[in-house]
Amino acid sequence: MNILVCVKRVPATGAKIVLTKDEQEIETRHLGFTISPHEECAVEEAIRLKEAHGGTTTVLTLGPEAATEQLRFALAQGIDRAVLLETDGSDWGPAATAQAIVEAIRARPEPFDLLLFGNESADSGGYQVGIRVAYAFDLPCVTGIKALEIKNGAAIVKREFPGGWEVYETPLPAAFMVKEGLNLPRYPSLPGRLRAKKAPIEQTKPPRRDDGLEKVRLKTLAEQDKGAEVLGRGPEAAPKVVEVLKRVGVL
Repeated sequence: MNILVCVKRVPATGAKIVLTKDEQEIETRHLGFTISPHEECAVEEAIRLKEAHGGTTTVLTLGPEAATEQLRFALAQGIDRAVLLETDGSDWGPAATAQAIVEAIRARPEPFDLLLFGNESADSGGYQVGIRVAYAFDLPCVTGIKALEIKNGAAIVKREFPGGWEVYETPLPAAFMVKEGLNLPRYPSLPGRLRAKKAPIEQTKPPRRDDGLEKVRLKTLAEQDKGAEVLGRGPEAAPKVVEVLKRVGVL
């Protein structure tokens, strides 16, 4: 089985985002980067599928030279190969990103049996790239999956909805957009990290295509003040607790 996982280099989850003065870019001097949490689960699932069924795994990202750090992390976890579609670091829209990935896949000598994406990236949250790539190859695509099993040459996947699960069975090749919680990603071992440092990374520079989007400026959300209200002490606080529960619709 030949598996491709597409990941994105994003600011560390929970980090404070500061914009440049012109509000066109994120100030990255003191900012850490990581892989989107959904995509961490996609990487782990690719490794588990290879361990169970054999084959090869490839991780791919579109981003600046610095994104090799995230690729090497995936290699240290157990991914076999890494591909960087190098850019100047500017933000690419979902259409341009998907087109670059499609062309990179077409250039591979062997077709992929399984394409794994995060359900959405942790920064822009576009929900589009995986679907666009699947459409370009006319592949079945299921989004938001939290369970994946390969059986008799087909994929059986599940996604949650209120009160139960939706279950899909699709032939391979197929594309799936993974949600956090599908599995618990492993931490790279020391031997894995040492191997990843020496592993070659394939690098190409895809041409950027106009996707019709124009960035006006970036804007950060206003921080919300947090506080606590003391309703009282002992039994005398009970009526106020009931009042609050009624106000929020619990009672």
